[in-house]
Amino acid sequence: MLGRPMVRRGRPGLLGTMARTAVIAGTASATTGAVHGWRGRRQQQAAQEEAARQAAHEQRQPQQSAPPPAPSDLAGKLQQLADLHASGALTDQEYAAAKAQVLG
Repeated sequence: MLGRPMVRRGRPGLLGTMARTAVIAGTASATTGAVHGWRGRRQQQAAQEEAARQAAHEQRQPQQSAPPPAPSDLAGKLQQLADLHASGALTDQEYAAAKAQVLG
């Protein structure tokens, strides 16, 4: 029996169990990393597609129509300026300058 190596049968030894555990843990880690990578790429692709959809939607919307023609009477012009100022489209300084121009 000196020429035959000793063969162990039955349960694996400590080193065999450790090796198997390392392989299983490595496989699980690689799988988790692949899933996270796929998920991140998918989220990035979805964000890019959404941005493209929004850009296309904005291009399809008609441009704002021209403002209505300015009223010909002085009171109408002043009212229009007051409305623009009240809505915040004109600052106090812009409103004062436009009013002075209308009043002459």
